[in-house]
Amino acid sequence: MKITGFTFIRNALKYDYPILEAIQSILPICDAFVVAVGNSDDDTLKWIQSIDNQKITIIETIWDDSLRVGGRVLAAETDKAFQAISANTDWAIYIQGDEVIHEKYLSVLHENMKRYLNDRSVDGLLLNYVHFYGSYDYVGASSGWYDREIRVIRNDKNIYSYKDAQGFRKYNDKKLSVKPVEAFVYHYGWVKPPKAMQQKQENFGKYWHDDEWMNKNVVKTTEFDYASNVHALALFTGTHPAVMAQRIQTKNWKFDYDIAFNRTTFKEKCKTFCKRYLGLDFNHKNYKIV
Repeated sequence: MKITGFTFIRNALKYDYPILEAIQSILPICDAFVVAVGNSDDDTLKWIQSIDNQKITIIETIWDDSLRVGGRVLAAETDKAFQAISANTDWAIYIQGDEVIHEKYLSVLHENMKRYLNDRSVDGLLLNYVHFYGSYDYVGASSGWYDREIRVIRNDKNIYSYKDAQGFRKYNDKKLSVKPVEAFVYHYGWVKPPKAMQQKQENFGKYWHDDEWMNKNVVKTTEFDYASNVHALALFTGTHPAVMAQRIQTKNWKFDYDIAFNRTTFKEKCKTFCKRYLGLDFNHKNYKIV
């Protein structure tokens, strides 16, 4: 069984993406790894090259910045990396530049890939998510955060990245048939120095919205105000992946939040009750569980 990891990245230093940690987190169970490095305004390419691991293949790409509807350019870059995976690969593990998988889940992933290797009814594996916000001590606690997504897929080139690269589809827009696994992706996309986060808000949003929307909805300032943009958080009581240790130790900004001030609407309370006690989940699912 051959496993290949794949990802895409651009301007990782400028926007403080933990891309090295993302790659290193799953590298131990990968036989190969493809990184699509887009044309950047910083030394992202040199940074990826610094990993200096024989498993890694770097492909240099040019982003089509005209693809501004629904984050489509992100899916296009994901597809470039996926298409570059060798034909003798069985499973492909996808990781985004702000996602990290804890080492305690690597054996779970490997065991499930082996388990379903010859079961062609399974297109991929569905992982759970933890979304950090503001600092490494808080996680999102509202239903607005997606709780599961596909991160392991077969090396089937009929599979493609869907919409803004959050998930995958195949053939004629068919949902993938997946098996849930007890493994978590730690999403750190909302944990950055306030200045880097503000830069990301002002620039990265252009891949979803036009200039008019950006001017109306994105506040121009020097630093992102985490406190004013949060609805409900919970304290994180677990451990972070080992590869994140140095990044966490060198965090140079402060974010404190009193969870007693969570702003939870009646609608949100109803959705939480239905999911927790009735097993009803009204969130859109970009997959089919088999």
